[in-house]
Amino acid sequence: MPRLKCIVEYDGTRFVGWQRQLNGRSIQEAIEQAIEKIAEKKITIFGAGRTDTGVHAVHQVFHFDFNKDIDAKKITDALNFHLKDDSISILKTELINDDFDARRDAKLRIYKYVIINRDSPLSIEKDRAWQLKIKLNEENMNDAAQILVGTHDFTTFRSTSCGAKSPIKTMKKINIFRKEDYIYSYFESESFLQHQVRSMMGCIKLVGENKWTKKDLLDVLNSKDRSQCATPAPAAGLYLENIIY
Repeated sequence: MPRLKCIVEYDGTRFVGWQRQLNGRSIQEAIEQAIEKIAEKKITIFGAGRTDTGVHAVHQVFHFDFNKDIDAKKITDALNFHLKDDSISILKTELINDDFDARRDAKLRIYKYVIINRDSPLSIEKDRAWQLKIKLNEENMNDAAQILVGTHDFTTFRSTSCGAKSPIKTMKKINIFRKEDYIYSYFESESFLQHQVRSMMGCIKLVGENKWTKKDLLDVLNSKDRSQCATPAPAAGLYLENIIY
């Protein structure tokens, strides 16, 4: 059977996350239902990463095996027709080698976190960013965040329900900068723990508020104690930005 690779973007606000679950509708379920209408049979898709409830994606990747030969562009158009009411858009579909695996073959995952630092309430960006009214020092945030770059035990920033075999991950790069009222934070790693980015952002935000110092963040990292973590940042500001192969 032909193997297809798809790039998809979605607004995760109304979904329980990427992975199919019993407690609500997921991105995976919505896409599989759309594929079933085309294939006339149930087909499982395999994503490059699992986004949580309320988290968005600019460039998520998944693969699946289709049950017949079909033009990739027609697959894109047909899926988008069936997904048009779901805030999910297939950006590209291509035939790929039979041994391609969207998750295992990924070399780098990039997440973006968006803070809007202003007094006025959000309208257009509601549910798509974290609004903070107190003036943040993004330079201090970026400086402190460099502590997290490299190979570390990230237990402090790991959800208690995380199923990863090891808390040790290698953070390749973190970059935090401001554009007017927007503060963008980019995190690059081969893989992430559950809630890791949101947990780190919750702590980095305290540095931006001058409530924590760079040393405080280092101490929290080294504690390897989840109870020392600040309240995680809300899911609304988090985006799966890109998957590199």
